[in-house]
Amino acid sequence: MFSHVTIGVNNLEESIKLYDEIMETLGHHRHSISKTFAGYGKPGITGEDSIWILKPSNGKPASGGNGTNIALLAPSRKAVDEFHTKAIELGAIDDGAPGIRKEAHDNFYAAYVIDFDGNKLVAVYHDRVS
Repeated sequence: MFSHVTIGVNNLEESIKLYDEIMETLGHHRHSISKTFAGYGKPGITGEDSIWILKPSNGKPASGGNGTNIALLAPSRKAVDEFHTKAIELGAIDDGAPGIRKEAHDNFYAAYVIDFDGNKLVAVYHDRVS
């Protein structure tokens, strides 16, 4: 359904440090970088199926949307745990510790964090056991 997702950030250098580490826990890597953006995805893919962190092109400050979250598929429950731990270690805000969220479905194992600019990220694993 999606080509890519962009996430506005105010301090690209600091955000790259965070995203390099947390995306790695989910098996994604930085594939592109410039003065105004960095792109993350599976090795060998540039552009499609990617997350891009960037300085907004209109020059206004980046901000997170209330009620918006970006859900990233994790390959295992352990990866969800590692994502959450690494994000908190690097200064992201805890917005929901790893665990089952039955309100979504019986196997929805997820953890939520808020990045430096108020963007809510969730790592989620949908299978029963990993």
